[in-house]
Amino acid sequence: MLGLIESFCLAGWQVAFASPAQATERQADLASLGVACRTIALNSDCFDAFVAETQPDIVVFDRFMVEEQFGWRVAAACPAALRVLDTEDLHSLRKARQIALQAGLKNASSQPSRDAAVARLLAAAPFSLFKQMAAEEITLREVASIQRCDLTLMISDIEVALLVELFNIPPGKLHYCPFMLTAAEVSLPAFDQRRHFISIGNFRHAPNWDAVLWLRERLWPSIRAALPEAELHVYGAYPPPKATALHSHRDGFLVKGWAADAHAVLARSRVCLAPLRFGAGIKGKLADAMTAGTPSVTTPIGSEGMAAVGLSWPGAVAGQADEFVAEAVALYRDPGRWRQAQLDGATLLRQRFNALEHQPKLIEKIQQSHQHLQEIRAADFTGAMMRHHFHQSTRYMSKWIETKARLREAMGE
Repeated sequence: MLGLIESFCLAGWQVAFASPAQATERQADLASLGVACRTIALNSDCFDAFVAETQPDIVVFDRFMVEEQFGWRVAAACPAALRVLDTEDLHSLRKARQIALQAGLKNASSQPSRDAAVARLLAAAPFSLFKQMAAEEITLREVASIQRCDLTLMISDIEVALLVELFNIPPGKLHYCPFMLTAAEVSLPAFDQRRHFISIGNFRHAPNWDAVLWLRERLWPSIRAALPEAELHVYGAYPPPKATALHSHRDGFLVKGWAADAHAVLARSRVCLAPLRFGAGIKGKLADAMTAGTPSVTTPIGSEGMAAVGLSWPGAVAGQADEFVAEAVALYRDPGRWRQAQLDGATLLRQRFNALEHQPKLIEKIQQSHQHLQEIRAADFTGAMMRHHFHQSTRYMSKWIETKARLREAMGE
């Protein structure tokens, strides 16, 4: 989201950021970018007044749940505004993988069978999950939101192909826009200046918590046995008590919690571990690791949408537990291999996530869509149909909730 906002500011656009989330002391300083910030409320006509006053030319919804809540209000207050959905990742793909993992582990009665079930899931292509995805309500909601919007930003080219080939989304409605990054221009700490392993990720994100559990229960004991002096430092915002309970100095498993500077803690670490067993999109923790010059060991789901044919992964990609352990130990011990992995990360950043390449393409696509909005909507009967039916039902449900809240307030409840 910050990458999008920075791109819009660089294009000379006036940007307003509105959110119903509570402000926190750790939120990004958008005001320093010249971005006007507004607090809005769910199921409230205060948003109608805000959007009518602002009269935006372009509206970007952060994930489909926000479009569900505010899309009909935008359509009513400023129908000529281009409506853009930023998916972040395909929530429905992540959910399908989570369900498949839970089912596989539930049916496994021993550690070898659990390892085998995980390996099968990690080896499965996302296209093989179509039936599982199609059966879930979240998929219907997410794909419907994509259809209602004029343009959808996709962070993974794998997920673009999935939507086009299996869900029949018109290619013109999707724009591939990954992380927009630049390689570090400062000298990075060398192999012998770094120690220990790191795992990083918001604990409220289910794939991250699952990865921490897999590390603690299955992977880290074997890595620690091979490298008894090494530690694993686990960072992430919002660590619950069940996470801090995993902390153990004896086992070298140290739950550190929130990091004030993610790049700084990554740059001090020798290897980043990201054993993701389900998920979608592309992984910020792995992009941050590349930027910090920290090689990583991850799974095929972790590298999905980030790796590329002809480019080496900056570390290793492992689809089995024993393979993951072996790769982590080898990378930690071998300075030559480690240095090559660091160089591979810089190459991958330049080739796949170069901001100088992706920012102009993003701005051009949005401008073209805005310029030809009438023709785009005239040719999009499915989108018009989805907007008509959904906006009608959502409008009256939202107004009912709003009226009910006002009655409660008037009655002093």
